[in-house]
Amino acid sequence: MDLSAGFGALLSFAAVIAMIPLALWLLRRTPMGRNASSAGMRTVAALPLSNTQRIVTVEVGTGDERRWLVLGVTPGSISTLHTMAPQEDAPLPAAGNATPFAQVLGRLQGRGSRDAH
Repeated sequence: MDLSAGFGALLSFAAVIAMIPLALWLLRRTPMGRNASSAGMRTVAALPLSNTQRIVTVEVGTGDERRWLVLGVTPGSISTLHTMAPQEDAPLPAAGNATPFAQVLGRLQGRGSRDAH
């Protein structure tokens, strides 16, 4: 009798251990399991300027209220450089045909690449 009680406890323990991955999988698919701070926000692009500085384009909001924010990010602060309507996702330029940073920044500010020189 003692053997069957020990086997039942061992079986119950194994069932609980087997349910942990299932519970984690289900939790990731619920709103409670998602990171609430990233809801309605996504990173569109990031451009490193140095080891500690970068420019990041972030999409915030949903529907008609969607906006792209161009942010300057340093270890000590985050500054909004520009706000604009969402753009069509452009294909990445080829490695040998990279767009100079001044041209990209000029386009983001509403000026053509001719003014960015």
